Amino acid sequence: MDDGPGRLWYRPGPGEARVIQTTDMRVDYEDVTAVADLNLSIDAGEVYGLIGPNGAGKTSTIRVLATLQLPTYGEVRVGGVDALEDPRGVHRILGYMPDLPPVYEDLRCWEFLDLFASAYFVERRERRARVEECLEIVNLQGKRHAMAGTLSRGMTQRLVLAKTILPDPKVLLLDEPASGLDPIARIDLRNALRRFAGEGKTVLVSSHILTELQEMCTSIGIMERGRLLTSGSLSSIVEQMGKEHRRLHIEVMDTEANRGRLLETLDGVGAVTEEKGRFEVVFAGDESAAVDLLRGLVQAGIPVKSFSERKIGVEDILLKVGAREVS
Repeated sequence: MDDGPGRLWYRPGPGEARVIQTTDMRVDYEDVTAVADLNLSIDAGEVYGLIGPNGAGKTSTIRVLATLQLPTYGEVRVGGVDALEDPRGVHRILGYMPDLPPVYEDLRCWEFLDLFASAYFVERRERRARVEECLEIVNLQGKRHAMAGTLSRGMTQRLVLAKTILPDPKVLLLDEPASGLDPIARIDLRNALRRFAGEGKTVLVSSHILTELQEMCTSIGIMERGRLLTSGSLSSIVEQMGKEHRRLHIEVMDTEANRGRLLETLDGVGAVTEEKGRFEVVFAGDESAAVDLLRGLVQAGIPVKSFSERKIGVEDILLKVGAREVS
């Protein structure tokens, strides 16, 4: 809501939690369905990572949420605002950063931000302070007077992110924001996203750098062929997938050929792969069953050197739900 003429600062209403919500949203391009009946729900303060293979529908989803295109049908609400009925209402609370965004190359960084601060109706008396604050958030103070056209790709990404957060939006849609960033810049981005979430903002970020999403996001959604295959907190999905696809690493001190065959006969053991006395075991049991398995190996006289579980990560989740080509 406005705090005076043209001001775009937002105060969340009482009891408001669900910030991004789509219901049966579909996006068609002629005879191709990019997004199929998407039901997406993201709460306030979340950093939500949207991942999936090429053509999964991630960018189409973000563009609809940003009101840049209409869905074929379905409902879309952003910050409690009906995006189809009141796109301008969405604009007042939204910051959108597309993949490979352009900049005005003949402007200095501070001039570029000052121009957009004016376009976003940041009041003149506060504009300079807001520009400096955004440069600091993206760690670009040292390039304040540099021409935007001379920046590296990673620095350009930072500059556009600073532009995106100028009006202090409640919702951020970031399409591939880590693209082209060096490791230090990715850490800066991660810290910035955590800062935004701590301020109660809602961030939807699309990225092909899965390990970065694991560090950045509180929740993830995995899309394939336009469908949302799984969605929820990262910890709950990892826990559930870990239970369904637990993998044990077992190392023994000898290389007798029958070790693998013996393992396959034990309770809860599925596929077994072996390399020079090191076994990877697909295991269906829980922690107690894993203890029983280790006890059984020792009682059978197998000289166990190490026994551990490989923790599942975002890449494992992506593969398990069916995605094969990371976008």
